[in-house]
Amino acid sequence: MKASYFAADSIDRSSLDGITADFVEGGPDLLARWGQHYGWTERRLANNVESYGRATVGRISPDARTLLRNGASYSGVNFASQDYLNLSAHPSVHAAAKEAIDAYGVHSAGSVALMGSTELSIALEGRLATFLGYRDCTVFPTGWGAGYGVVKTLVRRGDHVVIDVLAHACLQEGARNATLNVHSVPHCSNIAVERRLERIRAGDARCGILVVTEGVFSMDSDVPDLAELQAICRRHDATLMVDVAHDLGALGATGRGVLELQDMAGKVDLVMGSFSKAFASNGGFVATNEPALKPALRYNCGPLTFTNALSPVQAAIVLAALDIVDGEEGAALRARLMNNVLRLRAGLDANGFQVLGQPSAIVPVVLGGSPVSRLATRYALENGAIVNLVEYPAVSRNSCRWRLQVMAQHTASHIDTLVEIAMAAQVAARRYESDSEVAEALVAL
Repeated sequence: MKASYFAADSIDRSSLDGITADFVEGGPDLLARWGQHYGWTERRLANNVESYGRATVGRISPDARTLLRNGASYSGVNFASQDYLNLSAHPSVHAAAKEAIDAYGVHSAGSVALMGSTELSIALEGRLATFLGYRDCTVFPTGWGAGYGVVKTLVRRGDHVVIDVLAHACLQEGARNATLNVHSVPHCSNIAVERRLERIRAGDARCGILVVTEGVFSMDSDVPDLAELQAICRRHDATLMVDVAHDLGALGATGRGVLELQDMAGKVDLVMGSFSKAFASNGGFVATNEPALKPALRYNCGPLTFTNALSPVQAAIVLAALDIVDGEEGAALRARLMNNVLRLRAGLDANGFQVLGQPSAIVPVVLGGSPVSRLATRYALENGAIVNLVEYPAVSRNSCRWRLQVMAQHTASHIDTLVEIAMAAQVAARRYESDSEVAEALVAL
């Protein structure tokens, strides 16, 4: 590894401080407003503390090479890709994609409202509905569109949305663009949800209420009590929606995620998710037992009605991935994935790191404030570990973190290498901070 510290005068301190909101200006020129922000991101890039906008070279795998925006290249163990079961490189998935290209071409050439559906996307909707235990399912070209679109379609101006404060941005934006009556509740607090529902119903017995949560929360890897939450919703005539993007396919004996683990498969009012984590493709879905929702989404939902449908190639990929997830190979991959998750969490915990949540394909590791976190991420990248940093305001100010994403094909060596680099990165970052504080104190004298 390289030197275990950064010289206190080797880094432009301004690249370590601030958030996007600090650098967005006002004024009549809408494009010029982003000038300061551009300068800040360029300083971050020049100091190698810009952890966003990287590109992957070659296939997604446990070992990877990444390119920064300035062309710099780094290689290392890869804990930054959302390919939990490594199906993006699976031979059967590749074969299905190639067969679909030969049979259907590469493009849906229309929205679902105007002949954009294909035999494959229709078959996928049926397979997913059966897999999830629901009467019906509707697929979307993106997971974001599924989350945003279903909220925006269901909720009217006079309705209410009660949403977990940490729910995904697509759900938050869908809620706020649907109604002014959006109630953020403390994270995973069913008590807070029930109290809010009681207050809403006391003032309006007939409004619609959508309660929104997730299966596994991607920033904290924790899980709500869905059975209790669904019962609360039933008592107050509210509709429960659960986003299962990060757990479906990757958790549970049969891959049905948190819904399976809590014996809630097919029992939650509404489920949405994404194919981009365990199913090797763009796209998303909404599943329910209410058949009226499909035409409502197809003909009244902007992200579905007015954009091209999921391509036949993507539909074929998800179908092939679902075959694997739903079979013996999927069970074996999930077992390997969980063993890796447990090994990584144990290694980090044994070395004093704050590891959040419950075992899932996401392992959140709290680093602290922005300067320390950016420096630690730089050190990791330069010494052979590719990780994603999540900063304030996506998380609270002093709990910036690595969102480590584990894959079934990680080996014990990959995991142990990451833990070793993480330990050294934290020491290097904190030493720099200490040296900088001493230097600032001397200047003040």
